[in-house]
Amino acid sequence: VQLVESGGGLVQPGGSLRLSCAASRSILSFNLMGWFREAPGKQRELVATLTSGGSTNYVDSVKGRFTISRDNAKNTMFLQMSSLKPEDTAVYYCYGLGNPTIIGAREYWGQGTQVTVSS
Repeated sequence: VQLVESGGGLVQPGGSLRLSCAASRSILSFNLMGWFREAPGKQRELVATLTSGGSTNYVDSVKGRFTISRDNAKNTMFLQMSSLKPEDTAVYYCYGLGNPTIIGAREYWGQGTQVTVSS
C-alpha cells in the first residue's frame, strides 16, 4: 500500500493550497486517514484526521482554515488550506491507519510534500 502526496509549494501569506494524497488502493481500506506536518526544529504534529465514517478533527491552530476531505472513487484524500500563515510552513505528510480485516492494523505514511508560506 502506498500513499503519495502532491500539491505542495510556495504561497504568500493569506493564500491557499490544496494537498492531495493518492492511495494505491481504496481509501476505505483505512480506518483513519489524516495529515501531519513537521516544521524545521519541531516535532511532527497532527493537523487533521478523517475517519472511515466521515468524522473529522483538526488541531486548534488550523480550525476554520483547513478542511480535510476525500474522494472515494479516486482513492484520494485532500487537505484544503486557506488563509495560510508563515507558521504553517512545514513538510506535510499523509497518514493512514489500516483496517485490521482488510490491510492489517498498521500505519502507512507518504513521502511528504513541502509547503512554504512566505512573501
